[in-house]
Amino acid sequence: MSPDREGVAASEPEVIVLPTPADASHVAARRIAEALIAAVEARGVAHWVTTGGSTPGPIYRHLADMPYRESVPWDHVHLWWGDERWVPPEDILSNALACWNLLLRDVPVPLDQVHVVPIGDALMAGQPPDAVAARYEAALRAADLEIDPAGFPRLDIVLVGIGSDGHLFSVFPGSATWDDPHWVQAVPAPTHITPHVARISLHPRIVTAARMPMAVTVGPGKAGILAEIFGPERDERQRPAQLARRQGALWILDAAAAAELPPGLHLERQPSMAHVAEAGPASTRPS
Repeated sequence: MSPDREGVAASEPEVIVLPTPADASHVAARRIAEALIAAVEARGVAHWVTTGGSTPGPIYRHLADMPYRESVPWDHVHLWWGDERWVPPEDILSNALACWNLLLRDVPVPLDQVHVVPIGDALMAGQPPDAVAARYEAALRAADLEIDPAGFPRLDIVLVGIGSDGHLFSVFPGSATWDDPHWVQAVPAPTHITPHVARISLHPRIVTAARMPMAVTVGPGKAGILAEIFGPERDERQRPAQLARRQGALWILDAAAAAELPPGLHLERQPSMAHVAEAGPASTRPS
């Protein structure tokens, strides 16, 4: 490999390709567990930003099962959301609902460390989205997080799904979110993608500041946008998911989603886990 190519490869994320969506969720759960354990061992606390949509459900199921239910120090984990939709917490569109149903009922994260976006309270009180964004930012600032040189908090894991238009969080192509310095922002309902509801979103630069952004993307419907994200043209404002195309980030894809990736991209192809016993994370829970 030439020195120029070595430099390019060093600036790219780790990209793992699995045969099936089920395999991808297995590996994602294991890597999240390992990162949570490592963060607690290093700093005594782990801050995980999770996501909504279809991405996290299978991952939550694995994390709520053995060995992760016991090996992850859940009592030292703080859970945040990258974005939330302007709906009641029991609404099927709520990004937090799957986490409550599939993970938090089975793992012992203290309730005061589960930082849901307080939209339900705001709806009952008649408060606008801007007020909720301000409250969520205040909670983040109160968490005493390390701040990166650009002024954004360094969270340990930022899990994102990738929209068919290349968005992450609720930062859509051409979003005004970039030019607002607030860590948390109210986002108007998008018209080009469903569901057409207003959102609360973290600032995209929180992905830049994260210790480990993790993008999990599966299915043939995402192959085209992934080809653009990993293509030669870099324009984060038009393809916000390119923020996670950086050194230190992790992408976990199934074969269908990876089908159109450029040939020069280094991919780590792993076999199916269908007949492999779950080994658990590399570290064990601290006593």
